[in-house]
This record gives sequence, C-alpha cells and structure tokens, in this order.
Amino acid sequence: MYRLHTNLRKAGIESKILCEYKTTHSPHVTVIKRWSKIEWVIKQFTSRIGLNDIHRISSFLIKQHDAYLESDILTFHGIHSSFISYLALPSLTQSKPSVFTLHDMWFLTGHCAITYDCERWKIGCGNCPYPDAYPPIFRDATRIEWNLKDRVYSHSNLIIVTPSRWLTKQAKQSMLNRFPIYLIPEGVDIETYKPLDPVHCRSLLGIPQGKKVLMFAAVTLNQFNKGGDLLLEAIESLSPSLKGEIVLLLIGSKGEAIAEAAGIRSLNLGYVSDDRLKSIAYSAADLFVLPTRAEAFGLVALESMACGTPVVSFRVGGIPDFVRSGISGYLAEPENAKDLSNGIIQLLEDDHLRYSMGNMSREIAQKEFSSELETERYIELYHRLLDR
Repeated sequence: MYRLHTNLRKAGIESKILCEYKTTHSPHVTVIKRWSKIEWVIKQFTSRIGLNDIHRISSFLIKQHDAYLESDILTFHGIHSSFISYLALPSLTQSKPSVFTLHDMWFLTGHCAITYDCERWKIGCGNCPYPDAYPPIFRDATRIEWNLKDRVYSHSNLIIVTPSRWLTKQAKQSMLNRFPIYLIPEGVDIETYKPLDPVHCRSLLGIPQGKKVLMFAAVTLNQFNKGGDLLLEAIESLSPSLKGEIVLLLIGSKGEAIAEAAGIRSLNLGYVSDDRLKSIAYSAADLFVLPTRAEAFGLVALESMACGTPVVSFRVGGIPDFVRSGISGYLAEPENAKDLSNGIIQLLEDDHLRYSMGNMSREIAQKEFSSELETERYIELYHRLLDR
C-alpha cells in the first residue's frame, strides 16, 4: 500500500494515507483518531459474541477528516483486525467512488482472512471449521457476520481490485460478485530489486563462498499458513552431504528454530525494511523457498525473482501467476513436502537450470510485474471511475 502511494505521488497523483499506526515521518500519512475508551468497552461485548471490528465506531469520523473531504477517490487496503468497522462502508462510500483492494479472503468470509480448504463462505458461513484462523473468534458467529457484511455491501458503492487470478476467481464466486472486479497484480520496483553480484553480496553478509544459499522469509514453525512444518520436513529429508553445503539465509523472526531442527547452518538478518538490504539478500541466495499453504499474491517471491533468484513454492493461491514451474521456478503439489524437497534438490544441483530460471524470473518481473505497470493500471482505473 505504501509503495503504491509513493508511486502515485511520483506520477503526479495527490495521494494521502489514513492508517492505524504511523511508522514513517511522511507528512502525507496520518493516524486515524479513535474513541479508544468507548471502543474498548464495546469490544468486550462484541468480541465475546464472535464479532470482530464492528466496535471501531470512530470509523464514521473519517468523513470529517481533511484527507477524506479533499479526496476524489477512496482506496481501501485491508480494513480488518480492529482497523475500520465495515459497518461504516455505506457511509464512507456513499458520495465518493471507492476501490477496495483485496489482500486476503477476509472481505468475503464470516471472519477469516485465510479459508484453507473451507468453502462455506460461498453459502453464508456458519459451523466454522477454523475459528482460530486469523483473525480468530471466541464464538462461532460467522453466519451473522457474513450476513452483516452482505447487507453492508448491498448499500456500499465499491469497485473490487484483486492482485491475482486466484483471488479474482474467489471474489466472483462470493457476495462480492455484485461489484465490478478488476485484476491488478502487485508490482515491484525493478530498479531497486535487481540482480547484484552474488559474490559481493555474500561477502557483505558474511556468507562463506562456495556454499549453497537457501533463503526464506518470515516462516516459523507455529504459523500453519506459512508452512513452516512443511519446510522443515522438506529440508530434513535432504541428504547429509547436501545439508553440509547449505547455508539458510533468513529474514524475519524465529526462523532459526527450523534451521536448528534440520541441523543446517543459518544466518538470520531479522526484520528487514530496507529494500536495498533485501535486494542484497535475494542476490546472495541461490534459491528462495516459499512454503506457504495460502497466499493471495506472494510479493516476497516476486522480489526474489526481480533479483534473478528463482523460487520454489507450492501451487497455491496467486503464486502460479508469476512462478511458472519449469520456467521461473518450481511449484510443488500443495501439502507435499517431498515434492517441495525435490524442487529444492533439482535447482540446487543443476547450476545451468537455476541460472536459466533466474534470467527468466528477472524477465517476467520486468515485463509483467513492475511497480510502474501497477501504478499505471490504478491510474487508468481511477480515471475510469471519475469519468463515469
């Protein structure tokens, strides 16, 4: 969202952000004012009956904010997890064209952002098989929330944007099919994320030359959707000789547990927000592994591809839009850790294939998934909405 905001401003669009937490000094970013005490009281009741987010009654105050009053178009990027009450959408979208960009499944379900194998969102939810799925609920009120959302949407003026073909298909099968739905893939800055000299990058990071570098990001053992258990099973099955050649390069917290359990040397860079450092890390890696069970798009995999590093992942969600098996990476069958391991072995042991896939990865990122192309598509949509 922030990257799109920045690129819109570069293109001459007066973009401003209203957010829950401000992590930048930008004057164009403002925190939404809250009625914290009364909302806390309301949440004690609504969360206990299984309804998330509706306690945020201060969402209705957004209409009084200068950024709202001065805007021609609204764009929402994920409002759940105590950010905006969806009950405010009819009021907020009544007089302004509004785009809602989906980054997960929350907008079309009775509570969860990740549905896994459940398709009850197509028929109104209820009897939820995953009450602990993010954002979790204390009581199954998913049918009530689904109906509330359905009623809210019937009085809202929205355009839906999805980042992947998979999520487009899901949206068209849901209560969102009442709205126009557009596919605009996420983009990556191909001038920042680009192939760098791997020898130099490894030297900068302190990785011994001659090692095979396997990279993954924000994968932990206790996050089911991230597939940490599948990654551990896949790398544990590698031969002892291959394990001895590998260094695991990690971004994010708690990934060391996977490395320790597998008995493989690791280097953890921790949380990395700097694009340049991430580009160095991707370039230092031979292979990027994304063991996810559910992914609306998979931006980290695209960043890796832009740096010329091929990806091994599962054939789930939006991943196949850019990770093309046998061309720019390897896609294993969902839940098949052995197949994931096969992909890792194949690409680590075949230098020519890995090099070829790395070149194709960079080419696909440049031609189809640049941030400039994403920005152009949003601007085109905005003009279309204003001309209606």
